Amino acid sequence: MEDPGPGIRRRVSARKRSRRGLRETAAVSPLEPGKDPEGTEGKRRRRRSGSPRPPEYDGSEEDMFSGYDSFAENSFLAQVDDLEQKCMQSPEYGTITTKPAFEELCSKSTETSEFNIIATDGNLTDIETEDYCYSPKTLHLQENVTIEPGDDLLYDIPCSQALYFEKSKDSISDLNNSSIKESYPLPSHQTLNEIPVEQPQEKKNLSPQSTESDMNRRRSLKDRLKSAMTGNAKAQTPKFSKREQLKEAILSEEINVAKKTMESSSDDLGPFYSLPSKVRDLFVQYKGIRKLYDWQHTCLTLTCLQQRKNLIYSLPTSGGKTLVAEILMLQELLCRQKNVLMILPYVAIVQEKLHMIGEGSRGAILEITLAKILYTSKTTQIIGMSATLNNVEELQEFLKAEYYTSKFRPVELKEYLKINDTIYEVDTKAEKGYTFSRLLKCKYSDNLEKMDPDHLVALVTEIIPNYSCLVFCPTKKNCENVADMICKFLNKDYLKHREKEKCDFLKNLKNVHNGGLCPVLKRTIPFGVAYHHSGLTSDERKILEGAYAAGVLCLLTCTSTLAAGVNLPARRVILRAPYIATQFLKRNQYQQMIGRAGRAGIDTVGESILILQEKDKHLVLDLVNSPLENCYSHLGQEITKGIQSLLLSLIGLKIAKNLEGIYHFMCGTFFGIQQKSLSAEKSLWEISQKALATLIEKGLLQRQSVCKSEGESQCDLQITKLGQASLKGTLDLAYCDILYKDLKKGLEGLVLESYLHLIYLTTPYDMVSQCRPDWMIYLSRFSHLSSAEQKVAAIIGVSESFITKKASGQAIKKDVDKNIVNRFYLSFVLYALLKETNIWSVSEKFNMSRGYVQNLLSAAASFSSCILHFCEELEEFWVYRALLTELTKKLSYCVKADLVPLMEVTGVLESRAKQLYDAGYKTVTYLANADPEVLIRTINHLSRRQAKQIVSSAKMLLNEKAEALQEEVENLLRPPPNIPGPVALPSKSHGLTQ
Repeated sequence: MEDPGPGIRRRVSARKRSRRGLRETAAVSPLEPGKDPEGTEGKRRRRRSGSPRPPEYDGSEEDMFSGYDSFAENSFLAQVDDLEQKCMQSPEYGTITTKPAFEELCSKSTETSEFNIIATDGNLTDIETEDYCYSPKTLHLQENVTIEPGDDLLYDIPCSQALYFEKSKDSISDLNNSSIKESYPLPSHQTLNEIPVEQPQEKKNLSPQSTESDMNRRRSLKDRLKSAMTGNAKAQTPKFSKREQLKEAILSEEINVAKKTMESSSDDLGPFYSLPSKVRDLFVQYKGIRKLYDWQHTCLTLTCLQQRKNLIYSLPTSGGKTLVAEILMLQELLCRQKNVLMILPYVAIVQEKLHMIGEGSRGAILEITLAKILYTSKTTQIIGMSATLNNVEELQEFLKAEYYTSKFRPVELKEYLKINDTIYEVDTKAEKGYTFSRLLKCKYSDNLEKMDPDHLVALVTEIIPNYSCLVFCPTKKNCENVADMICKFLNKDYLKHREKEKCDFLKNLKNVHNGGLCPVLKRTIPFGVAYHHSGLTSDERKILEGAYAAGVLCLLTCTSTLAAGVNLPARRVILRAPYIATQFLKRNQYQQMIGRAGRAGIDTVGESILILQEKDKHLVLDLVNSPLENCYSHLGQEITKGIQSLLLSLIGLKIAKNLEGIYHFMCGTFFGIQQKSLSAEKSLWEISQKALATLIEKGLLQRQSVCKSEGESQCDLQITKLGQASLKGTLDLAYCDILYKDLKKGLEGLVLESYLHLIYLTTPYDMVSQCRPDWMIYLSRFSHLSSAEQKVAAIIGVSESFITKKASGQAIKKDVDKNIVNRFYLSFVLYALLKETNIWSVSEKFNMSRGYVQNLLSAAASFSSCILHFCEELEEFWVYRALLTELTKKLSYCVKADLVPLMEVTGVLESRAKQLYDAGYKTVTYLANADPEVLIRTINHLSRRQAKQIVSSAKMLLNEKAEALQEEVENLLRPPPNIPGPVALPSKSHGLTQ
């Protein structure tokens, strides 16, 4: 029979271990001796040629499976027919002998396992198995049979039929309970489970007449199967889909196999911190880690971890904290079979850089998440790690955690200060906090001295190109200027260092944005120098980071964000100035920056040099010698994203229902622990009460009186429809009422001739404050609007006269909402992106950094999705749902429509999608059937690993779509449960005549 396809094969094979093979069914069936006069082959050929059905088939039902076995010589029913005929030729009645044909048939199995078959005269007994997940019943065989790996008889049949064979295993044990004297044709509705089977008997001397009679009374097993399948096919479709049944079977099988594997390899659990030794081998193979540091071993063997208590551990940067987190997560996954995710809280472990709790809205969201887990789950383990912690006691109280710390650093860090031409080493024991180290030897020309008064060129050339260097700059523009300036004074010999790799890197960088390349990077990369800040696109940053990690780039000029978010160590770290923008550095920020110095396994020492001006000398002592700043809760400072958002979710999720419950929860938060120091003038009760009153005033919550007993009532809180929509949309509560008004106003005159009106509604409110419109560009764009788009501007409230006055510098007398004007300008940027789909060209036209444009696009796609969820909860906004679904998809990809399907594949971004499309891979189907080796030769800069990932992801997408379509078909064909029955007609006996 033709292979039914990998999808069916996979789903059928997933059930094979949980059901009895057909050979067992055949083994206990009554097989009488006899010979086939024409032979099995002749019988099949005769049936193919259209000969009439066997006389024992009554012909009352259509043979739905007629000719099923004629597709191929090795079909399922053909094999069954061969098996029957071989057994009928056996010299002994009722005993299945291991003839070659039967041995070949029995050699197909799903497990490599030796079955010790026990022959008995009584009922069926259990088969003794080794390394097997279940204990099936034995067969009446006369000798042990070793089952080899392979496919069983049910492997190639359609899954719809395999499901019915699965039912037969429950009744096989009853087949020996009685001896059947007569066999009659099966009714059309009879299933395989109801087939009468004769009990095997001892050897008898049978007369030719009795043998012929028995043969006439018997029907072949194949015809029985056909009849059973006919009845099964006409049976009522089960209410649950086959897809759901198969998924459940596969899941159950995977769980059983995992448990069996754990049991069978229990002696291998534990060699590597309770993990299998295979995990240790993988760390050696992929990370080169052969031995853990002493502190890592001590931390992993702490008693609190063995008891699954919460833990906070703190070490200097690059001390190896992440490895400990990885081992702890693997313990949860493999040993305790719990879910684990880093950063975001889930079932088993929450792991986060705890110093971020004190960082604005991100810290407030983190605190909310941790507080909810601590309050609602007593079994969730929280592991927190950080390099910069001071007020650990308060964090311990909040997380109910123990604390472990160490000053270990794999590479020694030496801190230096540079004032004029002198370099000092930081020494906390010295009176001034630093001691003289050396004079900087450099011969500068007048021009170089003017261009580089801080002697950055001298400092970096001591290190590069043999070692790596990071230069932290106060602003993004300063990063670009410093990188450009340094390259102007570097020797041309730097161009030859890894020249070919730098050329390939430049080509790869160009391909990301269709040939677009920053002129600064074009000049600096040949020298091994580049800048890194948020003005770059995410693709550019990723490529630059990879080149730096590989040593192709030896110098990066960067902002402070690289210190906190990216692990890019260097031999030397230079701080261009003790400022971030115009603010003096904090101790925590300084520690994060200098912590990049020193690469474990590469460098033996790390250096940091802070360049100071004379005016900042008095501030240095506090910066390098003072303790780390305390970490404070931002729950009260970030009102709408903090305490209000928390209280709304507590009521919406029914964690609390009144002020008393709210207060009880708030006492356990980090804010509650620090409340006296953060807000001495107001109590926690008053703060909670005020926040609830604001939510009620906004219409997000409402009061509800509840009778507790006779004459006594209590005021509970209930979330409103608007509150539920805001909660589901995860909106900043500062904008939920504004959004509601904007959507309501849009319904009065929604302009659908273009996307501009919808884009304005999905332009993020929180990006407006960062917008500084170029009024000449604004006026130019406004003047080119179509009549429908000008109508949008009128509905929103932005007039051309106002923009003209701003562009010409005239005074504005009329009050205008600047937020609306700036938001509409950002809508122009997004509108241009949807039309051109090129971040580079749009950023140039609007005089914005491409990184900002990309962030705007990403924020708009996210906000559009939030609004969609918001509208799903409010029936009055149903008209927006389909429109926002389509717009969210366009914003998420922001590419030509032809490329959208390709970008659904994992690892395919815009540039790669264009390469694939131009090479002829225009759909996911093409990619799913592609040869990875051909892809590597066709697509530039595509590795073998990436090619295999793309093909695998495309196949997975196709399978998911096929399964979804199959489920939809099953739902359409499934009869509704409330079909009206036949209506009884009035009879003539009741006196009614026609």
